[in-house]
Order: sequence, then structure tokens, then C-alpha cells
Amino acid sequence: MALLKLSKRLIIVAFIFMLVSLINAQSEKPVSSAVLKAFKESYASETAGDYTKSINTLKSVYEKGSYELNLRLGWLSYNNKQYTESMDYYSKAIELMPYSIEAKFGYVLPAAAVEKWDEVKKQYEEILKIDGMNSIANYRLGMMYYYGKDYSKAYTFFERVVNSYPFDYNSTLMFAWTNYQLGKTREAEVLFTKVLEMSPDDTSATEGLGLLKK
Repeated sequence: MALLKLSKRLIIVAFIFMLVSLINAQSEKPVSSAVLKAFKESYASETAGDYTKSINTLKSVYEKGSYELNLRLGWLSYNNKQYTESMDYYSKAIELMPYSIEAKFGYVLPAAAVEKWDEVKKQYEEILKIDGMNSIANYRLGMMYYYGKDYSKAYTFFERVVNSYPFDYNSTLMFAWTNYQLGKTREAEVLFTKVLEMSPDDTSATEGLGLLKK
């Protein structure tokens, strides 16, 4: 009897989820012809290098609840050096679609331009909550911690990238230097040597191997 009651509850819950999904699907409106036209004209203006016109074209059909418009305006505002506006649009896009990785990477562009490094780091960390093995976010966080001389944290992020892309030049080189900074000389030697397989006579790898011989 208890199992029967549980089954009935599961069926009811499943039905409610299905009903909510149907309501959401029905509430989504198709993109209007005016918006499609604005996007087309916006791309043409961007190609011509007129970012202001491209932005104004989209603003004429702007809807706060449109992820696509906010994302696009974030990108155009960034290219137009309107960094505060760009961050605002990207923030709206993130609010609308919290699991959007592209919007978070987009936000990083203007944030880095105005040197809001804590905001940049926060977005990379948010990306890794969604996609823990994202190579770009891991690599860039590794770089931030490396140049902040927090080599232990840098190690974690570079290791993830190298495990996923063992023959990637940039991540292997940085992982080699991180091992060197942590005093892991044997590991550093192996990694610097591997870099030379990718880039023969590489200046940075050769320098690292030279330091290990001293």
C-alpha cells in the first residue's frame, strides 16, 4: 500500500512538471519580423564598423526579457568601449539564463577591460560550477593565480587542463613553470621536455630546463 501511494505521488509530480513545461513552451513567443530585421541591420552595421548604429538598431526593438538582445548588446557595447553598459547587458543575460556559459565569458570582456579582476575571477568560478572541466576557465584562472604567486591554486587549474589536453602547448608550459615554482623539479623537467616536443627550441622551456640544471 505504501508503494502504491508513493507511485501515485510520483505520477502527480511528473504530471505537474509536464504541465509547467507545456505552459512555458506555450508562453514563448516567436521572434517578430521587426526583431529579425533589426538583427540583420545590426550585423550589417557591425561589419561596417559602425557599432553605435548597430547598438541603436537593436535598442529600437529592445525587450528586457530577451536573452539574445541583451547578449548581443553586451557584445556591441564592449566593442564600442562602453564597458559599464556592456556589463549591464551581460548581467541581464546571465539573470535570464543562469547556466549560460557564453554570457559569463562575455561579461569577462568588459570586466577585464576596466580591470575588475575580482569580477573576472568570479565569472570563471561560476563557469566551473557548471562545467568543472572547462579548459578556458581553468586555464585563465590558473594564469591569474600563477601571476598572483599562488602556485598551489594555479597547479589545480593547470592540472585539469593538461589532463584533458596533454599535448596542449600553453597549458603544459604553464604547468611546467608551476611545478618549478613549487619545487617539483622532476615533474617540471618532464613537462618542459614535453613542451620541446610541441615547440622545438622553445625559449621558455629551454630557460626552465636551464634553471633546473643550476
